[in-house]
Amino acid sequence: MSTPEAARHSRPRGELRLTVALWLAVVATMVPLLRVVSSGTWLPGAALLAAVLLWVGFGLRRRRRMPAVAVTLAEFVVWALAITAVFLPETSFLRVIPTGGVVEAVPSLVQEAAGEILEGVAPLAPTVALSFVIVAALGLLTIALDHVVLTARMPLLAAVALVIVWLIPAVSVPAEVDVVAFVVLAATLLYLIRAETRTRESSAARAGGVTAVAATIGVVAIVGAVVGGPALPPPAATAGGTGMAASIDPSLDLGDDLRRHGDAVVLTFRSDAPQLPNLRVATLSLFDGAVWQPDRPRAIPLTDAGLDAVTAADGVAISEYRTNVEVTRLSSAYLPVPFPAVGVTGLSGDWQAVPYSRTLFTGQSNAQGQRYEVVSQVPRPTLEQIRAVPARVDDAAVDVTEVPADTPAVVADTARAVTAAATTDYDRLLALQSWFRGPEFAYSLDTPVEEGFDGAGVDAVAAFLERKEGYCVHFAGAFALMARTLGMPSRIVVGFLPGDDTGDAVDGQRVAAVTTSQLHAWPEVFFEGIGWVAFEPTKSLGTPTRFVSAADAAGAPGDELTGASSTPTAAATPSAAPMDRPDTAGDASAVAARGLDLGPLGATTLVVLLVVAAPGVVGWARRRVQRVRGGTADAWRAVQDAALDLGVAAPLSESPRAFGARLMTEHGAPVPEMSRLVAAVERANYAPPHARASARRTSASASADRAGAFADAEAIRAAMFAEADGREQLRATLLPRSLVIRPSSAFADRDARA
Repeated sequence: MSTPEAARHSRPRGELRLTVALWLAVVATMVPLLRVVSSGTWLPGAALLAAVLLWVGFGLRRRRRMPAVAVTLAEFVVWALAITAVFLPETSFLRVIPTGGVVEAVPSLVQEAAGEILEGVAPLAPTVALSFVIVAALGLLTIALDHVVLTARMPLLAAVALVIVWLIPAVSVPAEVDVVAFVVLAATLLYLIRAETRTRESSAARAGGVTAVAATIGVVAIVGAVVGGPALPPPAATAGGTGMAASIDPSLDLGDDLRRHGDAVVLTFRSDAPQLPNLRVATLSLFDGAVWQPDRPRAIPLTDAGLDAVTAADGVAISEYRTNVEVTRLSSAYLPVPFPAVGVTGLSGDWQAVPYSRTLFTGQSNAQGQRYEVVSQVPRPTLEQIRAVPARVDDAAVDVTEVPADTPAVVADTARAVTAAATTDYDRLLALQSWFRGPEFAYSLDTPVEEGFDGAGVDAVAAFLERKEGYCVHFAGAFALMARTLGMPSRIVVGFLPGDDTGDAVDGQRVAAVTTSQLHAWPEVFFEGIGWVAFEPTKSLGTPTRFVSAADAAGAPGDELTGASSTPTAAATPSAAPMDRPDTAGDASAVAARGLDLGPLGATTLVVLLVVAAPGVVGWARRRVQRVRGGTADAWRAVQDAALDLGVAAPLSESPRAFGARLMTEHGAPVPEMSRLVAAVERANYAPPHARASARRTSASASADRAGAFADAEAIRAAMFAEADGREQLRATLLPRSLVIRPSSAFADRDARA
């Protein structure tokens, strides 16, 4: 019969290390959630709850004959008590024990959190409902992973689950890859897997360098993913009708999308408007000085009530148009629609409408594959009418006039200087639009990245006004902010340009195809009695907004008022509309003017050389450290390292004398130096303690002996390198194996050359 002590020792060792590794992995999985929900007490609360649950499981497993199911049930009980005590103490017994009231309150909290996620904009405020859902879900995940890792011993399955959870926020809120969060997750998962394998290894295997090799492989894998991942081409839809659907981020992070080489048609549409309209996805009205955020007013189900009809001041004409859209390859929760939409029909699924911005989005459906018709009503004022009204809004649902306190003075100063000669708000905006589209500015996707102002914050606007090169995000952001400094309400729209004429026609209306490269951003300004009027400041794109006088419009047929639409248009002929990309002819002339730029090539070459030389430099530096420290042990380690670098085995089973003899007979080590060094090693390792102490007391030249030992080691290294062929010398110098393999380890117990 086994004793309790024997039973305890029969269990796999290292469970504490494995428990800690699992907790670190769970915490690393929480980091991307900060994209979705702002930081709050939920983050340390979830981490603490995970630690408590794992500690309960660890403690119970150490008890004899504790079934795995009982451990999991105990963790679940602790989870229920903790969640009740923190979030629902009022409806519980003794403020900690769940009751029927607690059970009834949970669905309402979950429903409230779902509504906040559906209607809110990331990052969401950490409300009680959201915190409850996150903390409770992470607690349940911890219990499940504890069973998978500690009981079933399947860390790879747990790693897959953690990666999926980690990816959910990244998919929900598209943004740049968080490299730090990825590295932390990868490191914790590798540590989790390694901690589990250590519980099944013998002590000899652990002493044989397996951990060092595993760590090296993990570092190489992480660095390779971080460095090589961004260089891979993004998946793009193909022209043949297969491939992945494109997506759109309803923010101003359009630079990476526009810089992609791939281009695919995402939708086609036709309209009875005299000029094909832009299609908007989202409006950004909230500006904190760093980023523009989408509007957050109330949304209503599209089936409950239609969007209100457009109203305008007396005498302002309103034209109604119909636009039919077919989305072919766009995976988006936001629906591209012309502005201002008053009705949308033909959609499948549940869609929400935002009356304030006349945009549509969904939480359960998708724009992919949708075919729908949009009715829009466009105010069409004359030049005299728009000049007669101020750019002002009295009852906006959101603040569209705020200028951040940290806005550089150059923004307002430049706005006043450019508009000094104008006498009306419309003329001031027209002056800004003409200035941006004038000869001082140039369109460039690369300059903002190269010079570090690729954004729409106040500092990026100031840098753009100085450099005068950028793309639609910079033109729109600068225009909207400068308009606000002049006291005018403004916002930014994200959507698509009208596209290119396909040559087809349906019911006499030409069909346009919109591609991924035609993502665009443009500003809008609100005029009293007219509504939101779009402007097009981006150099070389679209048609600039310009209203005509009543006298000139009287002779125009029908609705053909040039630029009179309150939405920005492309060119009069859609096929001539340039895409949101730099002009290739201008790029060619610029390259010819400045000559071939060898800077990137030189920088790349330098980085490659540094990477190639790094292992050799580290090996050289280690030998210098060994020389400074001196001593017989460091000298002997230098000889062992030299042997490993040349592919010579340095096994644990071989004595210093046998190892030295083999180096002398087979690898060219000099006899006098090797004999002296072997004798010194044997004295240091095998002499009686009193003899070693006596030698230290009687030696008057201890420092000289240490220097002599290392001089012998360097002579041995030089002779062995001279004996090897040129290829082996180069490999040993540039890629020394001793950096990753320790002498006397399992990996040093074979001749690599064999």
